[in-house]
Amino acid sequence: MNNIAVVTGGGRGIGRATALMLAERGCHVAVLGRGIEELERTAADVVAWGAGSMALHCDVSVPSDVARASAEVVRVLGAPNIVINNAGVVHRAWVEETTDEQWDEVIDVNLKGVFLMTRAFLPAMRAAKRGRIVNIASISATLGTPMLSAYCASKWGVVGFTKALSEELRGSGVQALSVLPGSVDTEMLKGSGFPPQMTAREISSVVVYAALDAPAAMNGSALEAFGP
Repeated sequence: MNNIAVVTGGGRGIGRATALMLAERGCHVAVLGRGIEELERTAADVVAWGAGSMALHCDVSVPSDVARASAEVVRVLGAPNIVINNAGVVHRAWVEETTDEQWDEVIDVNLKGVFLMTRAFLPAMRAAKRGRIVNIASISATLGTPMLSAYCASKWGVVGFTKALSEELRGSGVQALSVLPGSVDTEMLKGSGFPPQMTAREISSVVVYAALDAPAAMNGSALEAFGP
């Protein structure tokens, strides 16, 4: 039986690399996000691996978008047993210069989006008594960085959410893990002042390990990957 995976933010960076690596492992992959052209390119590359795929426009911070997209995934590919919550945004600004809109977007996409996507697919995963939810956090979930207050808050929140979720899932056959990348050579890193320590594919190998290979005993784990 083929695994069915959902990857948010699957059009580029870690999300795209993860989608392609899952396809290499024989998974059907739905990629969700806001940039439909990038998503369609990823989906086409997944199909080239011989796997089923679909690209769906979905703002993970909008409940109606998540409800629509999750229903479409189940209709076309079936209920997923792998959900990779990867979509993320960043705004760099001093606290006193951060606008309400900037703060809300970062928290809504990076943290609320993880909650909404998890809530949408979790009932089917519980019913199947199998699956993995892998939430992409960050090295910023372990420290504080100037001009990244909203981003750090969101990523610390992702780890806390994952650990609480893992306790709710204990004994269900479904596990939740988080992956905490350091500096990765992606568009999001540009302008940070930090040099890249890893490629997106290097991080995707950790994400795919968490999704497919990690033992169930690692439920709740936060996997740090800060570079060789």
